[in-house]
Amino acid sequence: MPKPQNAMTIFKLLDKSNCRQCGEKTCMAFAGAVFTGRRPLSECPRLDRNIIEAYSDDPQNRHDVEQNRDDFLEQLKNQIKGVDLKAAAGRSGGRYEDNRLTVKVMGKDFSITPAGVFSTDIHVNSWVAVPFLNYILYGKGLDPTGDWRSFRELTCGREQYPLFQKRCEEQMKQVADGYTDLFDDMVQMFSGKQVDPQFQSDISVVLQPLPKMPIMVCYWLPEEGMQSSLNVFFDQTADQNLDIGSIFSLGVGLAQMFTRLARRHGLAMAS
Repeated sequence: MPKPQNAMTIFKLLDKSNCRQCGEKTCMAFAGAVFTGRRPLSECPRLDRNIIEAYSDDPQNRHDVEQNRDDFLEQLKNQIKGVDLKAAAGRSGGRYEDNRLTVKVMGKDFSITPAGVFSTDIHVNSWVAVPFLNYILYGKGLDPTGDWRSFRELTCGREQYPLFQKRCEEQMKQVADGYTDLFDDMVQMFSGKQVDPQFQSDISVVLQPLPKMPIMVCYWLPEEGMQSSLNVFFDQTADQNLDIGSIFSLGVGLAQMFTRLARRHGLAMAS
């Protein structure tokens, strides 16, 4: 990805909380330090790892991103040790049994012990594990309302939407354009459900990556010289049940999963 043109471009990626965990007094000061090369973007502890990676072209920086991602995951797992998992089960829509909290992630059991040890039948990677932990640690547990919002309408989503659109919605659309069984497979493989067309779309599918975090994918077929389009929507409570960085990770992770699925079916995808 091209180098940011100025410090303000970097500042727009940040959550603007001025948390000072990076060592700078303000997010703007940190953005300036990144732009001048004094600090790597990866040193922002609140910035989603996918965003950091997207803006990190240097191989060494990418190595640092991977290391920071692993370190961040370990930090979250350590925080689990101080959580009442039984109480968290009620709030998160999970269940507590055998001294572990189990939550359905994409329809599959995903468990964690008080010691921060995962147990699951699905592959544990950062785009699943980090949102799962943040959901347990910080989610308010609000029930979905059925009132759908685009990513840019969520808190702090507007600044990150161009990257979300590129890495999630556009990538999903490329898959949907060439993979006619995509939406059927969403329903069958990921415990989704096809619903009545929303926003005048041709196909609408709701996925449940986490119990109180539904995601709706709407697809419009090409017609009368117009290209196809695809948009991803979230319940209006999404940014209260999960931070924007984790919501970003879920969307991008799903797009990557669908791309791999399409490739296994022998479809060539644009890079």
